[in-house]
Amino acid sequence: MTESDETATSTPPAEDPGVSLTDGDLTRPPDEETLQEQIEEKMAPTRKLYGTFAGVFTPTLLTILGVIMFLREGWVVGNAGLLGAWLIILISFLIITFTALSLSSITTNIRIGAGGAFSIISQSLGLEVGGSIGIPLYIGQALAVVMYIFGFRAGWLWIFPDHSPILVDLGAFALLFVIAYISAGLAFRIQYLIMVVIASSLLSVALAAYSGSMTEPIDWWGTFPGSIESGFSGIAFWGVFAVFFPAATGIMAGANMSGELKDPRRSIPLGTLAAIALSFLVYMALAYWLARTASPEELVRNYNVMIDRSASGPLVLGGLLGATFSSALASIVGAPRILQALGEHNILPRSDWFAKRSSSGEPRNAIMVTGAIVIVTLMLRDLNAIAPLVTMFFLITYGMINVVVLIEQSLRLVSFRPLFRIPRIVPFVGTVGCLFAMFIVNPVFSLVAVAIVLAIHGSLIRRHLKAPFGDVRSGLFVAVAEWAAKRVYETAASQERTWTANLLIPVEDAQELRGAFNFIRDIARPKGFIKILGLAGTDDAGRMRLRLSSLAQAFQEAGVFASWTIIDVANFEENLVAGMQALGGAFFKPSIIFLRLPETSERDEGIGKVIEKASESRLGVLLFADHPMAGLGRRKSINLWIDDRSPDWDISMELGNMDLAILIAYKLKRNWKASLNLITFVKSKRYVEAAQEYLTNLIELARIPNARIYVVVGGLESDIAETPLSSLNIFSLPPDADLDLVRQMVEKTRSACLFALDSGDENALA
Repeated sequence: MTESDETATSTPPAEDPGVSLTDGDLTRPPDEETLQEQIEEKMAPTRKLYGTFAGVFTPTLLTILGVIMFLREGWVVGNAGLLGAWLIILISFLIITFTALSLSSITTNIRIGAGGAFSIISQSLGLEVGGSIGIPLYIGQALAVVMYIFGFRAGWLWIFPDHSPILVDLGAFALLFVIAYISAGLAFRIQYLIMVVIASSLLSVALAAYSGSMTEPIDWWGTFPGSIESGFSGIAFWGVFAVFFPAATGIMAGANMSGELKDPRRSIPLGTLAAIALSFLVYMALAYWLARTASPEELVRNYNVMIDRSASGPLVLGGLLGATFSSALASIVGAPRILQALGEHNILPRSDWFAKRSSSGEPRNAIMVTGAIVIVTLMLRDLNAIAPLVTMFFLITYGMINVVVLIEQSLRLVSFRPLFRIPRIVPFVGTVGCLFAMFIVNPVFSLVAVAIVLAIHGSLIRRHLKAPFGDVRSGLFVAVAEWAAKRVYETAASQERTWTANLLIPVEDAQELRGAFNFIRDIARPKGFIKILGLAGTDDAGRMRLRLSSLAQAFQEAGVFASWTIIDVANFEENLVAGMQALGGAFFKPSIIFLRLPETSERDEGIGKVIEKASESRLGVLLFADHPMAGLGRRKSINLWIDDRSPDWDISMELGNMDLAILIAYKLKRNWKASLNLITFVKSKRYVEAAQEYLTNLIELARIPNARIYVVVGGLESDIAETPLSSLNIFSLPPDADLDLVRQMVEKTRSACLFALDSGDENALA
């Protein structure tokens, strides 16, 4: 016999008549691969696809070789010295290289869709996590366009100081928007021209070096004087690192085009890593040239030192303008692709509108929204206050890429078999490096960015998004559960302090369980779970699946975890015992079997056998006998009957067969906000005082507040009418239960009764 658990959100498939035991593991998203293929086919017919050089290498390289290279690398060398600058460059590029390696590995393992990092994270950790990263990433990309335009304006005004700054910004934006709106292909062709301009500017530097510009002695380690803006009050090594590190970001520029690449599995790893390697060599060589060309004093004071000391200042200035323009172009082309991917998966309001593409495959609705955000933000005129937040969004994205690979590697699932394999230390160092960089660059904005991501994630969780692909979250939870299970088995076997009311409920007719729904819920909550065992021998199995699924969902909505399983049985008692014993071997096994008293005595023998076997299997028993007229009444009072212990009324940790009854009474008292009466009978008046003292001590040791005690002289059967009326009477249940006596107790108490048999794992005094 096999058994599988299912959460309360099950959707049952058609019945398989060849299987005698069916389970609730029925929540596979329908036709996952078909849905994914439909999305891809919908976009594919008119899209132009790009190769490695145009789609990944060029935009990534041009984004990394940006404004910081032209205007701030000399300042970094002047502060830190050559060794310090090389160390800063090395640390920065190590972080993004490890991230790029993780990106390359995961890309070769999945069918990456549109949206780059959003698609990667969603396919591993679900749409909620992917969306919580994708939305800030999109915002960061859109705001980055504005910052690059401001950088372009600074270079432009250096040439034309009389031009209006706002007109320069609007002109640059208009040109960028038109290019992006027409097509990504036009943007890539323009980037080829920009690459030539930047290459020419670097050639101008090389010619200056060849012409003998490198005459300064090398200052290996700087004095970190700071900047003009701070009055050269000094700066720490990590402060200089924080200024330089944004230069190394931009590695997702090519991955953002994932939905429009001919072969993303090949292009993203090859193009990204090649761009990082080349840009690293450029930064390292340029640092050496700057250290040999200008003194540290000039480097920290003159941000235009590269323009002034190169063989051709106009070429370097052209490179500066080209770098800022190309970075802005890569962002304004990439950002709408992320927005369109978010819309494709219903993460945004009016997602269909965002997901729409033009006849040529361009996400023009998303481009227009991005353009609107950029133009509004341009009007703010100053993004210095939020610029660090953009960097944080990028770093969180990079960190999550590393986390995804680290999780996939650690789970060791057969589905993770990337063509590009990396050691586990790579994503680990990448994750730590991204976190480190975040809090070095700006700890306040790091916390703000994390808070924004968590807030978005919480919002998406409540929407119950359905993805057209699977993810590894269930595997992650299973791995955690397996780890916890191993730790539990290695510790002491006693479960007295960790006991919870985990109910196994056999059901022949789901309708009869509905009458006890609230009662069962109140026994299990807040920490217990419910396992419904459907016995389909007397009911149609297909109909029972539907009913149990609905019932389990109702428990879930009421705050109690519930799962269900169906056994196709011919004999109630024998198969229930077999199912009960099989479930006893599970790690998350039930601690109590909940039975209802049969209306007639015809099944008493079978129920007695189940109770006996449960006791032998160390499974607690709750036998519920409902009153045909009163039911559970107003649920405002509970009577707990304590067994007569005469003549020995000395209390100890061993309470006999009363622990489960006491614990259930306490749980119901709290969940119902009811009064609780502890009642016992004594055979003689001489035991009254001892019995009262026992009950008083029991209340104190069991930590049951506001309980009243009653000691009645006489016998349980004859004098029960002297006790207070209640909604529920709770008694202990012996293993060899007399079910006729149980029925008599219902009549005598004139209320519903619950009979409890300890498993041996409970301790009401623990």
